[in-house]
Amino acid sequence: MNHLTGKIPPSIGRLQWLETLDLSKNQLSGIIPPSMVSMTSLNHLNLSYNNLSGKIPSANQFQTFIDPSIYEGNKGLCGPPLPTKCKGDDDEPSNSPGSGRKDDEHGDRDEDQMLWFYLSMGPGFVVGFWGVCGTLIVKKSWRRVYFQLIDDMKKSLMAFVSLKLARLRRSMKKEETQA
Repeated sequence: MNHLTGKIPPSIGRLQWLETLDLSKNQLSGIIPPSMVSMTSLNHLNLSYNNLSGKIPSANQFQTFIDPSIYEGNKGLCGPPLPTKCKGDDDEPSNSPGSGRKDDEHGDRDEDQMLWFYLSMGPGFVVGFWGVCGTLIVKKSWRRVYFQLIDDMKKSLMAFVSLKLARLRRSMKKEETQA
């Protein structure tokens, strides 16, 4: 609590790189400035327990703030994610992330995108897998170079681990002799 009073300044939207904003438990009043939707880096927001009123913005980052507790204690606020509807919202279907509804056209588009994603994943895997393994099967010279690389990496890893273990044993022996 900072004992802040008055309204949230409309110019707060200029703080585009601000990541966290906690204005909870103050005496702020008025609306949430529309310019706050310009704060696209905002990850955490808490406006609870003030005297704010009006509709909660629903653009940009505000679409991700679906926890109603960040707005609680503001009896005049309305709109998603709060259960309090604003005047004129009864007639319009809600498409906000917290409402659980989406129109059919948007839902069909998502299903089509998922279908194409899965249909392209199969051929992509086959081409990638056989592009590498098929080449190793067919080209004997590439196969030898590939397995030589694997052997060299294995030897390097074993040497690295052996050196670290030897140093660890030496340091443990020093500590035993000093104790």
